[in-house]
Amino acid sequence: MKRLLSRLFLLPLGLIAATAPTALAATEFADGTTDLPKPRFVSTKSNSAMMRTGPGERFPIKWEYKRAGLPVEVLQEYEIWRKVRDPAGEIGWMNKALLTSQRTAIITGQTRLLYVSPDVKSRIAWRIAPGAVVLVTLCEDLWCRVSKDGKSGYILRSEMWGTYKREKIEG
Repeated sequence: MKRLLSRLFLLPLGLIAATAPTALAATEFADGTTDLPKPRFVSTKSNSAMMRTGPGERFPIKWEYKRAGLPVEVLQEYEIWRKVRDPAGEIGWMNKALLTSQRTAIITGQTRLLYVSPDVKSRIAWRIAPGAVVLVTLCEDLWCRVSKDGKSGYILRSEMWGTYKREKIEG
């Protein structure tokens, strides 16, 4: 219970209510696995998503995430189960029904600046607190365009968790 409460404190409640960037086209096989790349980032679909110690409901619950839109990294697939890593580095298994291809990221470190264009010399659009989850709409090189609560701006990719170093995202 203490771990759950600390997890909820570190990851404040919130929802991402926006359209997702274009999802990867996937072939789903009869066993529930896909041909999508691994690793890859996805996000939680539900306000109650259980991470388990193994790939099945018979395995104990390791964490319960009370936040839709939280980014997680898919490391492996086994039937309908996805082995994932959360922003804190915890690894466990989640049912694919609890995940969506919507791209989100979580702000890391300290309060961050978002700019009107991908340049630190451009005007500051807004500030965002660590732990905030944002919708990722575009990433090229060092910069990503993100949005939250009707606001958008550019942030350095290194100031958030949920994208790969040179990954290109188009929304």
